[in-house]
Amino acid sequence: MDRHGNGARRWATGLVFGLMLGAAGMAAAAPTTTLDRNGSYVSVETYAPNIVRVTISQDKDLAAAAPGYGFIGQADDKGWRHDAKGGADIFTSGALSLEVVAQPWPGAPSQMERYFAPSLPPVTVKVKKADGSDLVAMNGWEMSPHVVNGEKTYQAGASFSTSADEHFYGLGQNQEGILDLRGRTIDCKHFYDAPHGETVCVPFMVSSKGYGILWDNPSDTKIYPAVNGRTLWQSNVGERVSFFVITGSYDEIYAGYRKLTGVTPLPPKAAFGFIQSKARYESQQQILDAAKGYRDRGYPLDVMVLDWFHWTRMGQMDVDPTYFPDPSAMNKELHDNGVHSIISVWPRYEKEGRYYNFLADKGWLLKDKDGKPVDGLAFRSDRTGGLIDSTNPEAREWYWGKIRDNIASKGFDWFWLDETEPDLVPDGFFFSIGSGDRYHNVFPLLHTQGVAEGSRRDRPDKRNLILARAAYIGSQRNGGLFWSSDIQPTWEALKRQVPTGLNFTASGLAYWGNDIGGWQWLPQTTTATKAPLLDPSDARAVVGQNNDYPELLARWFQYGTFTPTLRIHGSRKEVEIWQYGKGAEAVMAKYLKLRYALMPYLYSMGHSTYETGAPFMRGLFMDFPNDPKVVNLGDQYMFGPAFLVAPITDQGVEDRDVYLPAGVDWYDYWTGKKFTGGQTISVHAPIDTIPLFVRAGSIIPMGAPIQSTATPQAINAVKVYPGRDADFTLYDDDGVTNAYEKGAGKTVKLHWDDKAGKLTATGDKALAAQALAAVQVQAR
Repeated sequence: MDRHGNGARRWATGLVFGLMLGAAGMAAAAPTTTLDRNGSYVSVETYAPNIVRVTISQDKDLAAAAPGYGFIGQADDKGWRHDAKGGADIFTSGALSLEVVAQPWPGAPSQMERYFAPSLPPVTVKVKKADGSDLVAMNGWEMSPHVVNGEKTYQAGASFSTSADEHFYGLGQNQEGILDLRGRTIDCKHFYDAPHGETVCVPFMVSSKGYGILWDNPSDTKIYPAVNGRTLWQSNVGERVSFFVITGSYDEIYAGYRKLTGVTPLPPKAAFGFIQSKARYESQQQILDAAKGYRDRGYPLDVMVLDWFHWTRMGQMDVDPTYFPDPSAMNKELHDNGVHSIISVWPRYEKEGRYYNFLADKGWLLKDKDGKPVDGLAFRSDRTGGLIDSTNPEAREWYWGKIRDNIASKGFDWFWLDETEPDLVPDGFFFSIGSGDRYHNVFPLLHTQGVAEGSRRDRPDKRNLILARAAYIGSQRNGGLFWSSDIQPTWEALKRQVPTGLNFTASGLAYWGNDIGGWQWLPQTTTATKAPLLDPSDARAVVGQNNDYPELLARWFQYGTFTPTLRIHGSRKEVEIWQYGKGAEAVMAKYLKLRYALMPYLYSMGHSTYETGAPFMRGLFMDFPNDPKVVNLGDQYMFGPAFLVAPITDQGVEDRDVYLPAGVDWYDYWTGKKFTGGQTISVHAPIDTIPLFVRAGSIIPMGAPIQSTATPQAINAVKVYPGRDADFTLYDDDGVTNAYEKGAGKTVKLHWDDKAGKLTATGDKALAAQALAAVQVQAR
């Protein structure tokens, strides 16, 4: 205990001092009011009319301290007033009211109360809508003492009201395959080895009742939404309870998350194109040959990825010259053909590597209780070195410097920061900022932050992009494209991806995808129970006797076309789309070309997310909150304002039921047939067709064929689906620089007047003229 502080009181004092200094990634703001409830201190801090923070502790300084890691928003009491009535304190804005309920001094306890009553002075907080109706209440809080990793600390928790018809979404990545979190146990921690697939903790949960709770504690946190009539949050390490309540529509809630945790940058336009990856391309020539294969076949391609073990040794932070003799020339050839590159950089350092001793001497590696660097994971027989301690700003700066000087200098465009959860589990060990148990979930935020900040400083004219497999509150502001980690190449895994992605984007992080086809090794035998829909006979060298794999990959690619990022990957002999037989190639080529045709629509949605914080891959519950049939519908979703996507995720299936939400008409994208909403229809979907519908009252700008986003793309169709008035903001820019942040770019506001049957366009004259010349009104 002596090495790491003398208990919670010493830690609390240090935390408050650190917060007051404004540690990296933390907000620095004074609470509006700190109240004393018989020794329980309650701070109420306002950030916007619909955002309020509540902090509770028995330590007054901790109750008054700033939020923890991930938060950058500043407190703002504009539009709020504070009244004290009958011992209660009521905070009111135009959007909500929050009451810290009066708690009378407790009388002498009865015999039963002596045995069962909690020792904490009780606190009750009620949140109501502007009209006075109940929204949510915190009815109890918990500080249960225990010792974690040598620290005397507490399990910190709070209990919230719920109702029978309430549904919950978000909380990062949980790959169990269920959309609605109601009645479940969510272990909110980064865990690579979770049985269903890696879990990622973003402790932000939104409710169908019109509020979100953003929990301010980075330790392992368990959440029990609507279990036994309450929603319980319990964090393993903490000396206070701290949370935000954000109210309003879903988009207003995500705007609040944006205000508190940061803006989602607009990724480079190439990130919306096709990303070709493999575990792994073993040489420079293999990468160039794969890129040439796409160009020779006339298939679009934007990014080639160089995955792990391109180095001479783990932690050398180099590119092996034996197999990659001239990376600069390789990248120049890619760039000359309109293709960018991403390279994997790991945070691990073998003892025999050139940097290990330096990092160990500096104290910049994760350490054990004796101060020695932790080498690998015993439970996995992992001995691949120590983990750089990215909680240390000096270590972060050094790490980026080596990426810049050793790797980016060779012409690589962007970086794949693998193991960002981190894979070397910090529990029981120590970061520079404290116990790995206390700060279990912060690593992906701080690790990507160092690269994002370094890239912005040293490459100011180059838009950043980071491929990362874990996230925390605020990670979106570092330019991450997140993916669901090393999933299996199975129909079961594909089926679970759909609701997994919807809950991830519901957590406030818009850019999520997955390894199309699955990452793990491909079994060479089949478990198919139906005749494959694609002939595997001309793909035997890759799939062996896995007869249904070309069908699986084709269906997966269809789904991936309608996710924020389209990236094929996997530990297969070959991964390019022509390697799985002519039938599979034709299907994937069709959707690859469709993805690029939709680039104006995709890129405009990305810019909208930059401006609003709202995701564009959305569970149906977001856009149809009054339709009870969509509350747990996890195998369909909206992709932007126009498309309803219903992937096929079962082998041998060519028909599926699709529910069309009520209150609007729908068009089958492929046939143009119109349907009334509020009904379930049977949709025929042969292997080259994904069930796809367009909401009546939609505008979809589409682009001319291009080989990559490096080529300017003309607008060659603006499809209008009548039935209601419609609006769409079309946006375009250079796709690579940060000039968009200063207002550069072309914007056109498109408006469809349904009664008049007319589309108007205002904004950039040249782009507006293109749009108006390309209008295609679908059958009414």
